[in-house]
Amino acid sequence: MKYYLPLAFVLTLSFSAAAQNQKIEKKIDSVLKLMTLDEKIGQLNQYTGDRDATGPITNNPNKLKDIRDGKLGSMLNVRGAKETREVQEVAMQSRMKIPLIFGLDVIHGYRVTFPIPLAEAASWDLAAMENAARVAARETAASGVHWTFAPMVDIARDPRWGRVMEGAGEDTYLGSKIAFARVKGFQGKGLGNLDAVMACAKHFAAYGAAIAGRDYAAVDMSDHTLWEVYLPPFKAAVDAGAATFMNSFNTLNGIPATGNAYLQRDILKDKWKYTGFVVSDWGSIGEMVDHGFAKNKTQAAELAIKAGSDMDMESRSYLPNLAKLVADKKVPVALIDDAVRRVLRKKFELGLFDDPYRFSNEARQEKELNSPENRKASLSMAEKSIVLLKNNNQVLPLAKNLKKIAVIGPLGKSEKDMQGFWSIAWEKDNLVSLYQGLKNKLGDKTELLYAKGCEISDSSKTGFAEAVEVAKQADVIVMAVGEALDMSGEAKSKTNIHIPGVQEDLIKAIQATGKPVVVLVMAGRPLIFNWTADNVPAIMYTWWLGSEAGNAMANVLFGDYNPAGKLPMTFPRDEGQIPVYYNYLSTGRPAKNDKDTRYRSAYLDLPNSPKFAFGYGLSYTTFEYADLALSATELKMDGKIEVSFTLKNTGKYDGEEVAQLYLQDKFASVVRPVKELKDFQKVMLKAGESKKITFLINKEKLSFYNQQLKWGAEAGDFKLMIGTASNNIKLEKDFALVE
Repeated sequence: MKYYLPLAFVLTLSFSAAAQNQKIEKKIDSVLKLMTLDEKIGQLNQYTGDRDATGPITNNPNKLKDIRDGKLGSMLNVRGAKETREVQEVAMQSRMKIPLIFGLDVIHGYRVTFPIPLAEAASWDLAAMENAARVAARETAASGVHWTFAPMVDIARDPRWGRVMEGAGEDTYLGSKIAFARVKGFQGKGLGNLDAVMACAKHFAAYGAAIAGRDYAAVDMSDHTLWEVYLPPFKAAVDAGAATFMNSFNTLNGIPATGNAYLQRDILKDKWKYTGFVVSDWGSIGEMVDHGFAKNKTQAAELAIKAGSDMDMESRSYLPNLAKLVADKKVPVALIDDAVRRVLRKKFELGLFDDPYRFSNEARQEKELNSPENRKASLSMAEKSIVLLKNNNQVLPLAKNLKKIAVIGPLGKSEKDMQGFWSIAWEKDNLVSLYQGLKNKLGDKTELLYAKGCEISDSSKTGFAEAVEVAKQADVIVMAVGEALDMSGEAKSKTNIHIPGVQEDLIKAIQATGKPVVVLVMAGRPLIFNWTADNVPAIMYTWWLGSEAGNAMANVLFGDYNPAGKLPMTFPRDEGQIPVYYNYLSTGRPAKNDKDTRYRSAYLDLPNSPKFAFGYGLSYTTFEYADLALSATELKMDGKIEVSFTLKNTGKYDGEEVAQLYLQDKFASVVRPVKELKDFQKVMLKAGESKKITFLINKEKLSFYNQQLKWGAEAGDFKLMIGTASNNIKLEKDFALVE
């Protein structure tokens, strides 16, 4: 019986789910039959509340009238149990009494702020990232909001693009794993549960490849690159059950994504059988006029609905135009019905037809927001996100019996910048600065000194003298430098991504004191800081870590948490290298090393290699890789090879290592990258402990899109590489895939 009960249980669940889906579809049919065309179009219309993140709920009489008239399907930027209930009550005055969906940009936490998504990606900890989204979902749902416009799953290889902070970095494999985890985190055990919110995979598609790293700019790429690099994380989001998709602002090969039928209909809804709905990005339907793709908003509405864009976010294109387009037989009513069906399906799945106010519960909101448990989760995620870039002479961890520590730099006492861009502001944020975190850690045992030295974007060095004098009094100097929270994010593209202002000059002045210096770089993207990287003994990249930033940094500085973060994105030496990423294609004239420039694919004035490579990150302990073994040197198409090796903690501290497996297809019908991440494991080992690590290689890991864009593997020779970073391979061996 023990073999049959699980199967029976699974079959029962499948039958139950199918029956529930069939029941919902019948309800949708019933509602559709009762709706007028205008009411149907209303479901495809989304307005924002007349508020910023902290203002009052909408009081615009025209919007309220549209809600009462059934001309609205969703609102964004209305939040709070009380506020959402009030607006929903207006929707219940409409003829059809169809409830609204409330959406909000919950990018890295709601009440409790988590590290920015790029920082979380540096943890390489999928369970932790899923839990971070889970906590955000619980707080969001408790505040009457049903839908988050996250996760952003765009692959990003250009740190000039400000929105790199919102994604998972440059790698398709890692990005796909993170996309799946974050969708699962937001949606929990399924829509309809009171702690789940609808996820929204964005931006579909290829937004991260904007030319010159300039936000909203065009994207131009081969179909092969689109399928190979940029689409897989979106497919992972579909596989995870993402309730919604958002299209992107950019054109893709000359066609705006919002009006791109190839993306939204051929790929998403047809090939991938996607049953959720697609929402435009803010105003992107109307922006097709600015692109020169549509003559006016009427034509833009026609192009968008035909291409598969179901809901119009704030461009006011669908509501005034779709009915006439149907009357003029330019848009089949069947397309309207399909889009409305997709929206209604989610409203039924959320349980809003049964109880429109079920998420607007003030008692649950009061209990959930900013709970100790949620802040503990934020602290843990922040610790995991920190990347140790350098630790010469074991400056770190710091001893807890130091008499005087100087905190120097414009971000040393900053609280608001710790929150990072795309976060929700609150009157009492309870954000922990670095200075406060050290104070919490050390109490009165150690004297904390402080000097700002300069502002973040200063050109003046007038504060340097004070900072130097303070530094001379200390046993150790901890410097806090980097970006303000509004320097990376949407519409924050930059041509200069060096540490802003005179901050690096401040580092030079403090380093000249001869005292031990630790530099913490706080930012939303990879920055360039070559002098610091070459001369300062200890450097940590702490990104923007959220509510518990200061406590997390203090824990890592003093060794109460051993850093294990690895870079999810390559750090360039100079903007002239961009885009620079680890998995570049082989060339006919490769440079053998950084000095090999004569008629080679190289620069005359700069090495090809980055400053810090993808996958790079140090620990307070050391790890040894040994005893690589393959169960076979030939892999059959329907078989698998077991790869094993021994990982040993050879240092003095317990710690985690992210063991990374890369593969290279040596000869193929399409030129392949020099290496590709295909698996990884994050392993905790006590000091002196060894563990056998196992990976499996099968046909799927060796597959790619061929010249005809067909997915599959080709027989041939492969190189297997295992290491601690993409540029630090410890073990390698060849094997073959055979027919």
